[in-house]
Amino acid sequence: MNYEDYQHLRFERRDNGVLLVIIDRPERANAANERLHDEFAEVWRTIGRDAEARIAVITGRGAAFSAGGDLKEHDDPADGLRSDRVLRSGQVAKDIVYNMLDLDKPIISAINGVAVGAGLAIALTADISVIGEDVRITDGHSRLGISSGDHAVMMWPWLCGMAKSKFYLLTADFLTGAEAERIGLVSIAVPVDQVLERAMSIADQLGRGPQRALRSTKRSLNHVLRTAAPAFELSVALETIDLYQEDAREGIAAFQEKRQPIFPSARESN
Repeated sequence: MNYEDYQHLRFERRDNGVLLVIIDRPERANAANERLHDEFAEVWRTIGRDAEARIAVITGRGAAFSAGGDLKEHDDPADGLRSDRVLRSGQVAKDIVYNMLDLDKPIISAINGVAVGAGLAIALTADISVIGEDVRITDGHSRLGISSGDHAVMMWPWLCGMAKSKFYLLTADFLTGAEAERIGLVSIAVPVDQVLERAMSIADQLGRGPQRALRSTKRSLNHVLRTAAPAFELSVALETIDLYQEDAREGIAAFQEKRQPIFPSARESN
């Protein structure tokens, strides 16, 4: 794909090879429909082929970074659980993470608002993450009755340790940007009106730096993350299986109906 082929991502070139990528579905809190989910995966390959781009900064238009998958894309909850859709979604989820890791050019996320699910995968797989202190984030999978796939099993234990990873991934509790910085889940937390400015300042600094050294350092560090690839692959497979279970149907229906889910597995005797 070329930049003009993207429907829900916008691009702005800045000085020193900085490319600003803007997630542009503000009317849906930048939630990822099927098209945007694909674009989240493909854009890193496009940037990799762009000789002018040295550093990528990604942010959301409006008040959100990205509110995860757009679960309102389908009127019937079961429609989103067709085999072809579920299997393809799992592959794209892996492509998002692996394509970000494979891009040697540094990626900076400017997390200007809520980030959930696939949006959080983009935000936290970035090499440097800048977040608003009051911004709320959550992995969110267990709220829907599915296991954490996307990125979390690979990334979170390295970023913030196993104890915090288990707590936030099992409870799906929200945490603020300030707390995310405190536990090491993000790089920097600043007042929300300074997020993009700080991210662009870092990008400009890197854009004026030794490009070969930066890319080599990123590539080397990412081999540490790749040691968790088997756990990541398993998490995506288990998420796929969970999407066929009754808990997921109830979780998605409850989200669409704006009520608390009553998970069938919680009513079963152990």
